[in-house]
Amino acid sequence: MKKSILETEFCVIGGGLSGLAAAVTAARKGVKTVLVHDRPMLGGNASSEIRMWVCGSREFLETGFVEELRLENFAVNPHANYSVWDMVLYGKAVSEPNLTLLLNTSCLDAKMENDRIVSIDAWQLTTYTRFEIRADYFADCSGDSILAEPTGAEYRVGHEERAEFNESIAPEKADRKTMGMSCLMQVREMTEPQKFTPPKWANKYLSDDDLPCRAHELDVWQNFWWLELGGEDDSIHDTEKIREELLKVALGVWDHIKNHGDHKADNWTLDWIGFLPGKRESRRYVGDHLLNQHDVESGGRFDDVVAYGGWTMDDHHPGGFRYRGEPTIFHPAPCDFGIPYRSLYSRNIANLWFAGRNISVTHVALSSTRVMATCACMGEAVGTAASFAVKHRISPRQVGVQYIHELQQELLWNDCYLPQFKMEEPPLSQRASLSTSCGNGELLRASTIRGEAGCWQGNKEDWAEYCFTEAETVQEINIVFDSDLAERIKSVKRLNMRANIPLEREMLEVPETLAKQFSVTAEDEQGKTVTLFETASNHQRLIRIAPQGKFRKIRLTLQDGTPRSVVAFRVR
Repeated sequence: MKKSILETEFCVIGGGLSGLAAAVTAARKGVKTVLVHDRPMLGGNASSEIRMWVCGSREFLETGFVEELRLENFAVNPHANYSVWDMVLYGKAVSEPNLTLLLNTSCLDAKMENDRIVSIDAWQLTTYTRFEIRADYFADCSGDSILAEPTGAEYRVGHEERAEFNESIAPEKADRKTMGMSCLMQVREMTEPQKFTPPKWANKYLSDDDLPCRAHELDVWQNFWWLELGGEDDSIHDTEKIREELLKVALGVWDHIKNHGDHKADNWTLDWIGFLPGKRESRRYVGDHLLNQHDVESGGRFDDVVAYGGWTMDDHHPGGFRYRGEPTIFHPAPCDFGIPYRSLYSRNIANLWFAGRNISVTHVALSSTRVMATCACMGEAVGTAASFAVKHRISPRQVGVQYIHELQQELLWNDCYLPQFKMEEPPLSQRASLSTSCGNGELLRASTIRGEAGCWQGNKEDWAEYCFTEAETVQEINIVFDSDLAERIKSVKRLNMRANIPLEREMLEVPETLAKQFSVTAEDEQGKTVTLFETASNHQRLIRIAPQGKFRKIRLTLQDGTPRSVVAFRVR
């Protein structure tokens, strides 16, 4: 058996959207990072193995890394092919020189020194290699909190009793029941009738009465999320047993749709079925704050907000498909509530963060925070926090105590949205004069980052320019374009992929509002004009440029043939 020792600064376990966001964000900020993922492709519940939608806030589309993923997918994957989506996620990881990616690698154990994790043991199935990964800091984004038991980190499972946090949604008595897991289906419309012969072991549902409260018409929103079991079992150790039953249920449902009653499905065929269940809930870590129902309902007005949610408290019945009533209750939640940094690191393990569905929340609050766009926002916050911890050699908790303001400002600089918080204009931008060829240039350095206060709009060859009284060192240029957030949230375009595949379908496409052609030029110390960046095919909202030099002027010039809106243009 081959053995390998890796030494790094930051180790992330779990390559779902939260773990990918944490690892890529930290690596981009110069942190030597290892990402350990037990599947052959990244994405977790969003990957081609499971195919759950990337849901999040119902009114405020997530920006930052989540938006980067969505826009990349729009640009290269117009047909919403899940294998291409897998490659989008994979590309983000392998493009970072500071990131080492270990796929098909399972975390097996951890070694401790007092209250710190020293290393983890991992096994890579494809190479028959055992890894010892030594790191200064760890983030568990595995969903199942794989590091909880070997490290002794505090965690919870199931429902809290109602009286503990006075949560009206919680049951009167605590239990270990959770939300279940799903094996999804994807179906495709063809030009002629298609037959389906179920396997003998599939369940039988002969009438609609066998599927009470389970709407099963075929449309763009039908992703069969209610094919759910496992909430009354052990959502970790019983997974294989639950998967076997889910496949019987799923194929039985498709047999019902095709062969029992008129469901207008004659021309539809089963295109794909998932053999890896997508989980909603298992172990949840305990941090310095346990986010609860009242925190969600009051908007999460914390001083240390680093992410946000906006999904309803969507509390699935633990009986899942076996329960004949409504499979879930959508309890109201405000459409942006803050998630505090104190819910993203362990209360009793000194160098452990977490992001995703395993953060420090009650079961009730989890029913909202568990959706993947929200989880990815947490991951970006954790990756950013890791860069502060590595730089200052301090613990996750100390980052929150000493650098929470700086952490929030860094997230805002990177186009993340934090409810109730505004980005402060960088000192370099403040010192410079800002002029434009048209319109109100001050909108470019306004304190909002989503364009609520209005955007600067320019036509072809219009420009905005920072001018310094003397040559200044410019480390980074930050440009945010309009990606049509307000309109996209109203339609299926808010999702990264589609559920079913009808003959006539809307292709994914880059928002028309984005500036496609632009350039950034500068005047150096000698008065020479140099091109720092130019493109004729932009498809991203946030553009980061790191010129690392001294300049007298920095100019953004738009080159599209129609007016384009710029949300922000800043230098630091």
